[in-house]
Amino acid sequence: MLIATPQSPQARVSTRPSRLVCAELRPTRLYLDEHSWLHALTQSVLNQSPAFRFPDLVSACVSQVFQTRDADARIFQYLHAVMTHRAVDTPRRQTDLWRAHYDQLIGLQRSAANQYPHPRFQLDQITTACVALARVDDETGQLILRRARANVALRASDHPHL
Repeated sequence: MLIATPQSPQARVSTRPSRLVCAELRPTRLYLDEHSWLHALTQSVLNQSPAFRFPDLVSACVSQVFQTRDADARIFQYLHAVMTHRAVDTPRRQTDLWRAHYDQLIGLQRSAANQYPHPRFQLDQITTACVALARVDDETGQLILRRARANVALRASDHPHL
């Protein structure tokens, strides 16, 4: 005869993300072309063990672009040259990125380069620019996956329980 014993709360595995992880994520949006490229990267055979999800990949794009000395100028060059030509009603998709990278983008959005007399770009445009520039750097996405691994390792050293 089998006797069922209740599991202790510690023995149960939760499928929900921890509150800490959710608190570390911030919402953003991506234009459809860049979102589709990242989606294809999530499905790629290169994205294995671990398989990275959107927050890791979007944040990796931001990290990759910001690692260069002229990141701000490069982003604003892209925004002025390319994003200004996109239709206002271009479809966007909701996604998340890690708070540290969100903070970098917010800093850029609040910078003097995004204030009068310059055009004012929104967070989704700046995020999309980072993904687009990362794609220009490496269409295959291998650099993004490497950067995602480095970011995960860095977060683990900052927060051992993640």
